[in-house]
Amino acid sequence: MSIIVFRKNGFNMSNNEELIYEFESGKEVLSERYQLAVERLNSMADEHLSDEKYDKYFHFVRDFLLMVDEAYSFVQDGSFDKASMDELAAQNKKLYQDILPENYANSYGNPTFACQVFGDDFGHLLSALYYEVRGLIVYAFKGDMFNLTTMLELFLEVYGQFVSADQAGKIPAYEEVRKTLYWYGSDYAEEMRQIGFAEMVVSDTNFVRDIVTSADLTDLRYLYRFGEYVTDNEIKTAQHLNSLTQEEIDKLATTFTEGYRIGFAMTGKDITIKKTAGLHYNLGFERMIKKAIENLEAIDLKSTISLAPSSIFAISSTSARGGFYGAIPNKQYDYDHKEDVALFLDSNYVTRKLEAARAAGEMYKKEARLFGGPAVIEVFGEKPFSPSTNEKALRLSKAQQKMLSDYRVQNSLIMNNYIINKERSFTIISFPVPEIGDNFKTIFDETVRINTLDYKLYQTIQQKIIDVLDEGSYVIVKGMGDNHTQMKVMLHELRDKAKETNFENCVADVNIPVGEVFTSPVLKGTEGTLHVTGVYLEGLYYKNLEIKFEDGCIVDYNCSNFDTAEEGKKYINDNILFNHKTLPIGEFAIGTNTTAYVVARKYNIADKLPILIAEKTGPHFAVGDTCYSYEEDTITYNPDGKAIIARDNEISIKRKTDPDKAYFSCHTDITIPYDELGEITVVREDGETRTIIKNGRFVLEGTEELNKPMDE
Repeated sequence: MSIIVFRKNGFNMSNNEELIYEFESGKEVLSERYQLAVERLNSMADEHLSDEKYDKYFHFVRDFLLMVDEAYSFVQDGSFDKASMDELAAQNKKLYQDILPENYANSYGNPTFACQVFGDDFGHLLSALYYEVRGLIVYAFKGDMFNLTTMLELFLEVYGQFVSADQAGKIPAYEEVRKTLYWYGSDYAEEMRQIGFAEMVVSDTNFVRDIVTSADLTDLRYLYRFGEYVTDNEIKTAQHLNSLTQEEIDKLATTFTEGYRIGFAMTGKDITIKKTAGLHYNLGFERMIKKAIENLEAIDLKSTISLAPSSIFAISSTSARGGFYGAIPNKQYDYDHKEDVALFLDSNYVTRKLEAARAAGEMYKKEARLFGGPAVIEVFGEKPFSPSTNEKALRLSKAQQKMLSDYRVQNSLIMNNYIINKERSFTIISFPVPEIGDNFKTIFDETVRINTLDYKLYQTIQQKIIDVLDEGSYVIVKGMGDNHTQMKVMLHELRDKAKETNFENCVADVNIPVGEVFTSPVLKGTEGTLHVTGVYLEGLYYKNLEIKFEDGCIVDYNCSNFDTAEEGKKYINDNILFNHKTLPIGEFAIGTNTTAYVVARKYNIADKLPILIAEKTGPHFAVGDTCYSYEEDTITYNPDGKAIIARDNEISIKRKTDPDKAYFSCHTDITIPYDELGEITVVREDGETRTIIKNGRFVLEGTEELNKPMDE
């Protein structure tokens, strides 16, 4: 049972007392509450606040909410099924137009505009509220009564505070309104977390999956059924997949799902104890996803597909999304609001969110144990995004940054009690989208070729590289030209080289495509400077990214994206360090996929490659957790039968004595491309050296085949 407080002025009540209703949970009651809220929105038409700027805001947001309600009714009464493609496109544009780049300067969603209108305090607060309200679009199409109802009630409660204060000739106290939002996020924390968790692990019904499996995918009107923003990118992607033969679709989907299955087999995990797999993908790939769902069902796995809404009430500091989503209307808008949780974040709020995580885990403990992990389709080719600094965007304080990083670790530990890492697996594959340019179809075909390269050939060559690496005490990595990387990477001691190895021979299973060998370095003695002239990480561009290490941990960093070094440091701190004071090197790898490298150069798309492919086109370092986090005690073997012993470092080993200090809940790969790579040389204990790569080319005997794509 939940207690909802309707403030008197928010609902045009006649006395000065708050009216409290007790509601039992259930669709009928939620529907009744929703209708009451919509009626109250309609009754606002003839009401006006004496302060014009606030009156204009509340009426603008009210009109938007009524438009969301129209969308909800449009789906529920069957009007969607009768609408034309043009009508659906017009509706979609209308719902999202206010925050599109061309309109953003004068949108309440822009913190700068909101602060100009209301001043900083209420500017931040009301812009954040509008951001949250705009998240209802997808819920309207889903028919999610809980999120629709509670958000309308929150808006009306805040409006009621302004009405009440207006009657006394003033505006409400900022702290009073902030607390209203705070308690909304706190009071509904469990429900929010349970809904999201269930969407991931419970397979009975699923909004996105059920559309994918039941819709006529040749009728592209289905693209609008999810409520996501739709552009030519999504339409042309769907058109391209529809142009492929069923055999070609089967090949795409099977490469994807076989990677998932083989991932379990290669790590000695039992896939037969799992009953669900979580699919992550972008709108437009439904034909491939439909076949992937069928493939997974053939091995007794039901699919779940989670939505990827952004919320100011979630504890996060990133604009990146995971799950299912359509086009991003305005990446700057998302970036500007990524730290809105600064409005609420305190120790009590963190505790409440962690309690909610435990409650969700307990509620769906059985389903969580049967969840096999994610299968992810990433896309690339979109216009690169380099964010602008919005001086009025909310920023976490130093204390809040510490709370956030601690929360990430604690939340990860809690989730590992329910979705046990050592029992689950994953797979990731990438495809281009039409925005990549006129060569889209050719690049798509080239990507399919890259994703299906002969893994046995790479496995054999990579083993030759591993054999040399296993002779070394450390590895030297140097840049060339404008790249001034100079790194020394310490390796674990092998006690029995006949049975043990430091490096995993990675082919096309969890990380598609083929092409890397990787290890978890020893931190002590690992040192130097990692530099790349330009790189995209999680969709964000870094110019002249430079990170310095001592004993394997970050001691300094900078980039030249911004006018000041301070802005550059904050950018890296927010999006690579995720507010940790430092991070260790969790992975050192050598990428071997020269085919992908050549394709990237040939079509001038190197700056658009996802890290999944980019990490195979040169050596890379990952900062954060190792590749074996939470499953360090699970012994894995290379195809040659040797056990991979480099699964820990000096920080992750703390899991045995102080788990809170063992993990960081992040892992960011940074690649040096071959054309910036001077050398990779292995140094043995006796000082003897073996060079693997020199001036961007493989020079180790037995690896010459890898140079052929670069010579063609």
